Amino acid sequence: MSRQLLVPVDGSPLSERALEYAFDAHDDVSVVALHVIDPADPGYSAPMDVDVRTEPSHGSEAWYDRAGEMEEAIFEDVRDLAAEYDADLTTESAVGDPARRIVDYAEDHDIAAIVMGSHGRSGQTRLLLGSTAELVVSRAPVTVTVVRDEDADAGLA
Repeated sequence: MSRQLLVPVDGSPLSERALEYAFDAHDDVSVVALHVIDPADPGYSAPMDVDVRTEPSHGSEAWYDRAGEMEEAIFEDVRDLAAEYDADLTTESAVGDPARRIVDYAEDHDIAAIVMGSHGRSGQTRLLLGSTAELVVSRAPVTVTVVRDEDADAGLA
């Protein structure tokens, strides 16, 4: 049986790069693409601008329905990418704090390693925004490979 890698996905170019890395760097693996819907994120845990005046009320049933639609679009994209690599991919979904759900998934399933994207923020940006990747690295029961976006701090004071 092949090893399972966990790749958290949110529809961002960086999570796509992490998925590509997982496919490129690891032979004979099965990849689990995990999307976590964060109830604290009004943007449906997807890389999109949200106008809260026109979107469903945050936390409402309609909001969760919309988050599910966004998640399915993310899963469609990752399935297409997996097909390009002729890779074995499973999609999974969770609701809650992303770092906690990623670690929980790795603990509860036969996951050999986690590959995830990080914007590589530092200094004040990191203090303000926190770092899901940092929390996963410090808490995960398995090796975590972080694919970084070195240009994330460009132009920030």
